[in-house]
Amino acid sequence: MSDKKGLMALSPLLVFVVLYLLTSILAGDFYKVPLTVAFMLSSAYAIAISGGFPLAKRIQHYSRGAATDNMMLMLWIFVMAGAFANSAKEMGAVDATVGLALEVLPSNMLLPGLFIAACFISFSVGTSVGTIAALSPIAMGLSQSTGSSMALLVAVVVGGSFFGDNLSFISDTTIVATSTQRCKLSDKFRVNLYIVLPAAMLILVLYFLLGTSIPEPVSGAEVHYAKILPYLIVLVLAIMGMNIMAVLMTGLFLTGLVGILDGSFDIYGWLGAMGTGISGMGELIIITMMAGGMLEIIRVNGGIDYLISKLTRRVHGKRGAELSIAALVSVTDLCTANNTVAILAVGGISKEIGDRYGIDNRKCASILDTFSCVVQGLLPYGAQVLMAAGLVQLNPIEIVPYLYYPMALGVIALLSIILRYPRKYS
Repeated sequence: MSDKKGLMALSPLLVFVVLYLLTSILAGDFYKVPLTVAFMLSSAYAIAISGGFPLAKRIQHYSRGAATDNMMLMLWIFVMAGAFANSAKEMGAVDATVGLALEVLPSNMLLPGLFIAACFISFSVGTSVGTIAALSPIAMGLSQSTGSSMALLVAVVVGGSFFGDNLSFISDTTIVATSTQRCKLSDKFRVNLYIVLPAAMLILVLYFLLGTSIPEPVSGAEVHYAKILPYLIVLVLAIMGMNIMAVLMTGLFLTGLVGILDGSFDIYGWLGAMGTGISGMGELIIITMMAGGMLEIIRVNGGIDYLISKLTRRVHGKRGAELSIAALVSVTDLCTANNTVAILAVGGISKEIGDRYGIDNRKCASILDTFSCVVQGLLPYGAQVLMAAGLVQLNPIEIVPYLYYPMALGVIALLSIILRYPRKYS
């Protein structure tokens, strides 16, 4: 593909960046340009420049990208998470859980405690989305109780959720990375530990230092332990490996049961709380679908294939090969907003590069998984950041500057390539 056609295929992404990021920065306000409008206009542009196809076919490609199996599953999770989060909030589960956290943890340990909880849950569950759905409302409650930055507390949850997404044995990114590179899950886990643990320890120290400035909670209300039960059951079921949809449905039923028995609301109040929660996720659902459609148009027009050919054209030596694999999966994730899909898209070519330059399959799998999680963890239009922002009613851009864990993980992962670390696998 010529440079002109390749750049044209990728141009919808540039249009989105200019429409949203650049104009918002110039205006000094990220609420000036709604994210939905930026995606709508860039999607219309993507369909318009998609040459070689009739208009009906272009729209079909766009619709296919907006409604893939993975996309629809994500949307159903958004619906369930919105219903559960709001009904739990109306029932008092969030306030009770926050009260317990404030009672158990001193204020300077709230950030490390929240980060450790997110790391543990995500590692057990193997998914960042489930962790964010469970902990984001609690982060919002802690912010309101202590008067600290909500964006920071939510970013702690998002960052910790990628710890498990990157490291867990049952994470889809781990499974895809190891299967495409033909290595064992346990071997890839050992390589990842050398990169992930330094990043996690560094961020824990940072959160401990930042936690010293968190004020004491404004109130010490009595903790209603019965209201904590839905969250507790949700966390236990998630850790046991139950499907996230089943987990959220169980939590939703328990919030209704406890809330009605407790007198927090009646059956109609519960149904109303669920409806409000679902409605609150509407913008997030629309953004996710438009992003999926636009990125599918980019793929159909050859944008991702063009990137792969460009990034692998001038590879020299092991270090250059590893850097090219890191760049390949990172840019692909930027264009797909899905780390699993990004690994699937470039897994085959990464294996060829690794075999050609003698890269250890275990290191190659680690690079694919780690860099895809780093980029996914920082994307304002990625499902994880969008979901967290939707649950706490923040602009996604407000969360991104506080995503310290993905940033630290990216730096250490890059240094591991440059410094040939860990030596055993390099």
